[in-house]
Amino acid sequence: MQDEISTGRVRKLITDRDLATLGSRVRKLSQNRVVKLLSELPLDQAAIVFRLLEKNESLAVFEELDQDTQADLITVLSRSQVLEIFRSLDPEEQTWLLDEMPSKVAKKIVAALGSKEMEGALSLLGYPRESIGRRMSPQVLRSRPTETVGELLGRIRASNSDNDVLSEIPVLTKDRKLVGKVELKALLEAEKHAQVATLMEADPYYSFTYEDDEKVAREILRHGELIHPIVDSERRLVGIVPLLDAARIDYHAAEEDHARAGGAEPLRRPYLLTSVLKVARSRIVWLLVLGISATLTVQVLEIFEATLSQKIALSLFIPLVIGIGGNTGSQAATTVTRALATGEIDIKDVGRVAFKEVRTGFAVGSLLALVALAIASAVYGFDIGLVIALTLALNCPIAATVGGVIPLVAKACKVDPAVFSTPFISTFCDASGLLVYFLVAKALLGL
Repeated sequence: MQDEISTGRVRKLITDRDLATLGSRVRKLSQNRVVKLLSELPLDQAAIVFRLLEKNESLAVFEELDQDTQADLITVLSRSQVLEIFRSLDPEEQTWLLDEMPSKVAKKIVAALGSKEMEGALSLLGYPRESIGRRMSPQVLRSRPTETVGELLGRIRASNSDNDVLSEIPVLTKDRKLVGKVELKALLEAEKHAQVATLMEADPYYSFTYEDDEKVAREILRHGELIHPIVDSERRLVGIVPLLDAARIDYHAAEEDHARAGGAEPLRRPYLLTSVLKVARSRIVWLLVLGISATLTVQVLEIFEATLSQKIALSLFIPLVIGIGGNTGSQAATTVTRALATGEIDIKDVGRVAFKEVRTGFAVGSLLALVALAIASAVYGFDIGLVIALTLALNCPIAATVGGVIPLVAKACKVDPAVFSTPFISTFCDASGLLVYFLVAKALLGL
């Protein structure tokens, strides 16, 4: 296309400070292309391109950006642009951005807009950070059981709400208590004089405002609900969560879990657009924790230094013992963390999980022990092979059991299992694996 412009060309125009040419070219692009371009550019360059857009176009583009990019842009735009953007957003979108911003910036925005313009967002911010109440949309088109189809369709046509929140309409009593919901499709196919009560799904599935947002999002996706009602303690409707919002909550939760399972904080921007300093900062905390906790492993080695000096061959298998123990524990932790996240198990299942993992660890350890016995015996003699085999047979059940139980313990302590499990298991399995290894060696070799 004639008006198309490559990301490389945009970078060149910014470097040359030819903003007049850049502005004229960018303003000719389609909205989807501008959104893609902003996601491909570093933050400082994306902000320049965004400022060159017409006012109406910039607001439309902003709403199409992913929320991480939105939060980043807000921090570098001018105060007037930020206020204009916030005025165009729905309360739940304002809340998300305020949560993602530095607290000082968020406070300035709230103060500048005032309590009246921020009323919806401020009401959502009153709910706990990880509750579904904080993520719901409070702007809901409601109906009554006695309302006719014609009356409701007239209000829907006059509404400015997005299509995703109009796909199903909550049905309430006079005191706002949820009694059902009705699909737009059913309304369009019904007679205009028919009452909503004859078409609605009675007693629909709902959630309370204080429930965990990730858990509710997974349930919405599992049931495939187009809109999910959120109620207070008296079952009065206070908001809804559309299916698309539930998918977004679940996506961000999965991103965080994957990053933290690897001992790092999640990156908020695409990997190649994130600075080296931010990538390093996301990883350094848990590396420091692991480095400090590794002193426990060093202490075990010091205690059994005499044992090692009498049988040098034992030192050759230390990486094997540590590696298999750590991997066994990590595999168990990953499986259990995932089962926790999907609701398959809960804290009360700790006994069943431990019993299952000790048996799994024994099965895995026994097979590895046989392989290790054959290989190590052929190279270093039967005595060393037997030590390695027995160590693996004991280590694997221990590591698997600890790896399976730790996520449940973390959950009970209200700590994210994905964050806590990896560093703890790595440290524990290293130290316990070496301890078992040297105790077995002393017992079998008489050292």
